[in-house]
Amino acid sequence: MSQEINAKDVMKLRNQTGLSMMECKKALAEAGGNFEKAEDILRKAMKGKMDTKTDRPAGEGRIGIAVSPTGAAAAIVEVRAETDFTAKNEKFVDAVNAVAKAALGQHAGDVPVFAEATKQVDELRISTGENCSYARGHKLAGAEGKSSFGTYVHHDGKTGVLIQASGDVTEATLRQICMHVTAAVPTPKGITPNDIPANIVERERKFRIDQAIESGKPKEIAEKMVEGGMRKFFEEVALLEQPFVMDPTKKIKDIVGPKAQIVAFLRWAVGEQA
Repeated sequence: MSQEINAKDVMKLRNQTGLSMMECKKALAEAGGNFEKAEDILRKAMKGKMDTKTDRPAGEGRIGIAVSPTGAAAAIVEVRAETDFTAKNEKFVDAVNAVAKAALGQHAGDVPVFAEATKQVDELRISTGENCSYARGHKLAGAEGKSSFGTYVHHDGKTGVLIQASGDVTEATLRQICMHVTAAVPTPKGITPNDIPANIVERERKFRIDQAIESGKPKEIAEKMVEGGMRKFFEEVALLEQPFVMDPTKKIKDIVGPKAQIVAFLRWAVGEQA
């Protein structure tokens, strides 16, 4: 009996890889419906050279970001819509920005749906006739006068970056770094190599070892080869080690400078958690 493939998984895999629906469906079938296995199958088929676009927007909606008047906190939210037409509507944009400002009044960390968000979304549903929804939110907070924030929302509203920093760094510099995070390939996964999530590290290591073994290398040699490759991987996905997209002769840590520190960053794309 053939494995039934979830259409949503096919679309999500297509959005994340940029490959055709047919290729994604075939990979999911080969993986027995397991999404991560299917993604690895596609990477191997492309000899590991495929840039997985986990940041590629999937769905319609908008990212909104707000910084408190005192500069002590900032919030990022995602509100979804059924159509791109609605997501670009001025009323929708205003409502998303209102939700982001209201999120500043919530507790730091993940912001679950709250009263003002519900109110704004309900009004959007009435005015647009679409099933709009509050997808998620997050608030970053710091001591007044000791933290600064950089923000950037791409012109289509589908990607937004929020950065928190401490020390001597200008708002203009932080905005440029936000723009870098939006455009960088691969997308940064942590501030430093030590910040890369363990599950991402282990998955990448396993993928590289499997590739080396499949090429005929003994396991012991494959593991040694992979360690060198993993050091390069850490540099590629750690924000501070990435070449600055506006001036590749410098790394992000050079742009930040010795008197400042990036404390946290969030890069959100509409629909990426669908």
